[in-house]
Amino acid sequence: MARNKISAGRKKKTWKEMSPSGKAGIIITAVVQMSLLVAAQRDISRRPAELINGPKAAWRAASFINFIGPMGYFVFGRKRSGTGM
Repeated sequence: MARNKISAGRKKKTWKEMSPSGKAGIIITAVVQMSLLVAAQRDISRRPAELINGPKAAWRAASFINFIGPMGYFVFGRKRSGTGM
């Protein structure tokens, strides 16, 4: 019951009600998220399965989790090469 009283006091802002800097922040965040998603999906598609830790399908699905999925793939999903690159 108390939760309804708290949330009733705050009204979600519509796009038109947001400040220009708020709009820019949302757009930049969306572009970064989509770029990470596309980069992860492209890397998963092009990288051989033996160079990925775990199943490709699991990493492909995980990459759809905002920010955490693609970053997790790039940090933990790709096997490191021993060439020093």
